Amino acid sequence: MMPELTRLQSLLALLAGGISLLAVLTELVTGMTAPLPLLAVLVIGAVTLIRVRSSLNFWLDGLLSVLGAVLLLSVLPFDGAAPLSYWLAMAAAWLFGWLFADQLAMALHRREVHGAFGVLIPLMFGAALLVLWEACTRAGHVPQVILPAPSMIWARLLQSPGTLFADFVQTFVKAVLSGYVLGCGLGFAVAILVDRSPFFKKGLLPLGNFISALPIIGIAPILVLWFGYDWQSKAAVVVVLVFFPMLVNTVAGLNAASAMERDLMRTYASSYWQTLFKLRLPAAAPFIFNALKINSTLALIGAIVAEFFGTPIVGMGFRISTEVGRLNVDMVWAEIAVAAVAGSAFYGLIALIERAITFWHPSIRGG
Repeated sequence: MMPELTRLQSLLALLAGGISLLAVLTELVTGMTAPLPLLAVLVIGAVTLIRVRSSLNFWLDGLLSVLGAVLLLSVLPFDGAAPLSYWLAMAAAWLFGWLFADQLAMALHRREVHGAFGVLIPLMFGAALLVLWEACTRAGHVPQVILPAPSMIWARLLQSPGTLFADFVQTFVKAVLSGYVLGCGLGFAVAILVDRSPFFKKGLLPLGNFISALPIIGIAPILVLWFGYDWQSKAAVVVVLVFFPMLVNTVAGLNAASAMERDLMRTYASSYWQTLFKLRLPAAAPFIFNALKINSTLALIGAIVAEFFGTPIVGMGFRISTEVGRLNVDMVWAEIAVAAVAGSAFYGLIALIERAITFWHPSIRGG
């Protein structure tokens, strides 16, 4: 027996069931224009989801959501405007997924299902967004230059792997990674100097604040003139962008160790460097990784924007600016998709390294 539904879940169930019934009634009134498989799903949803209390397994809601999404896509495209029942079915399928995700989250919290099932929640949310995007653009006949469907973007990814890979290497591998390593390393080194010397604290920290206030739109053209049109100038922009977050977070992290802990190190006759490596840097690790995660996405954004101001005929930013002028919006979105995947993977890699190094921290242990 499943626990009783919460008030929110009961409301979702009533909305999903009511919209399902409304879609069926709409079809009966207008002459049954929707495909029968879609109507079957709506009827099942109406019968099973109009409830305030239920002993049904919540996996049924997930099955209905997936089945509804598949059928929503299978009946596309429409010659004219999509019928009202189609949009009602889309809303019902969305509510099925919302109800399933909410119940699954509660089941994970109560440890009624294995924790590995938690990955279904973000996967289902992302898939639901893609389904809505595909259905709305195709059923609503949205022009391609306004917003292409995900299927068109996927087709472009399959048609242009060589171009996309060359752009990825130019922007991410060369500019982002090199600028990220140099900028974060420089910010870390300056933070140690600021912590070690009052002179540097008074001189370098205000300079770092000044650098962080420089707009990327203003400095990118200048750095392109200084370092040339190849990836080196984009790496320089990345260095400027990631320097200040690393500096500020490292300085804050070095002060995270309590006075009692530092007094204990003094009683052991520890030198500055012994205290730094054995106490203060471990205490600063969460702050440092926080800066590394922030910079992982900031670096990619900076490199792409910098390519708008001059680059060889390769690169993500170059491709986006060029293809927009040609109204090849599917190629623009393909580049955006590659950048999003690369940035997310980079962020995830740093997060995994953080979990391995700072496993002792309460935030990691709690996760």
